[in-house]
Amino acid sequence: MTALDRYMARLIAVPLISTLLISAMLLVLDRMLRLFDFVASEGGPVSVVWRMLANLLPEYLGLGIPIGLMLGILLAFRRLATTSELDVLRAVGMSYNRMLLVPFMYAIALAGMNLAIVGYIQPLARYNYEGLRFELRSGALGASIKVGEFTNLGERMTLRIEESRNEGRDLSGIFVNARAPGGDIVSATAEKGQFLRTDDPDVIIFRLTKGTLIHQSPKFDTPRVLTFDAHDLPIDLPKFEQFRQRGESNLELTLPQLAKIGSDPGASAEQRDTSRSAFHFRMVEVATMLLLPLLALALGVPPKRSTSALGVFLSIVMIVTYHKINEYAQGVGSLGLIDPLIALWAPFLIFAGLVLWMYYTIAYVPGGQPIGALEKFFAKAWKAVSKYLPGKRRKAAA
Repeated sequence: MTALDRYMARLIAVPLISTLLISAMLLVLDRMLRLFDFVASEGGPVSVVWRMLANLLPEYLGLGIPIGLMLGILLAFRRLATTSELDVLRAVGMSYNRMLLVPFMYAIALAGMNLAIVGYIQPLARYNYEGLRFELRSGALGASIKVGEFTNLGERMTLRIEESRNEGRDLSGIFVNARAPGGDIVSATAEKGQFLRTDDPDVIIFRLTKGTLIHQSPKFDTPRVLTFDAHDLPIDLPKFEQFRQRGESNLELTLPQLAKIGSDPGASAEQRDTSRSAFHFRMVEVATMLLLPLLALALGVPPKRSTSALGVFLSIVMIVTYHKINEYAQGVGSLGLIDPLIALWAPFLIFAGLVLWMYYTIAYVPGGQPIGALEKFFAKAWKAVSKYLPGKRRKAAA
């Protein structure tokens, strides 16, 4: 690797890593607030929020890696162009094809990483995320006991806790009402309480301290009242429904599983179409990354004597628009209206043709600028608008 290649690698690495970190942080912060509200409403432990966010990271990386790659290469070439380093490299005989060596190394490495993420890691993480949501709602994560509210543990016990400290290990203001099958009713209040484990995983001990117990039974003429310093109350844990098996959604299936269902003659036509659409969607998204170095170069080099950032804006618009087109094509292919192979790869070929034309224009046409017409249009539009800005009017009057 030459000194130029190392220099290009450094130029690309800084905006690439920065874009990945910023995009991941923004997506995580947006989802974190909603997850905190969801976990708080379900009464779950705060630690589950971090586990859910960790399972969402592969999905965020699958979206952020292509954008980070695009901006990293684009901003690197933009810096070379605006500092006249690109003119020097061209003057000494360095072709654009040679300059793209390092960007394509980044693209191939990140495309392989993205293939592993969307093909294998993201489906498993998605299933784990849905499993955590299910456990929160069912109470299997200890989310069923809420402070200050009456909570039913199974069908025969009601519990209320006024205050919880030390992550639920120290409880105070306890009220318990338990109903036995024979008609006996036990009600108890206590100043403090603590949950203790037993050898039986389906039973826990609720140790009450300094309280009063009332025992009502059809056998008693009057309820029995007992004051105690310590009393152990066994609690049968409720039986929770088991979470479903992985594979209910195509988002939870890996690439080999999608390919297997898509070619299975025993599967229904709907299952084959949805599986094939999901498979081709993921493959198209990964294949598109190999076109990004060419697109980034074409949009990253502004016209001579111009520092316009139109290419940066246009690159993001093109990637997002193409991603939305792929999502629409996946939906059409899933409905069986168009063969998934055609629905997803036809837009890819059109996008690839556009990118190759843009690269050919800037690399092989003398003075060629693929977005030159847009640059001129926006320059004239800005010039017309700037006449009416307050600062411009004062300067003209002076």
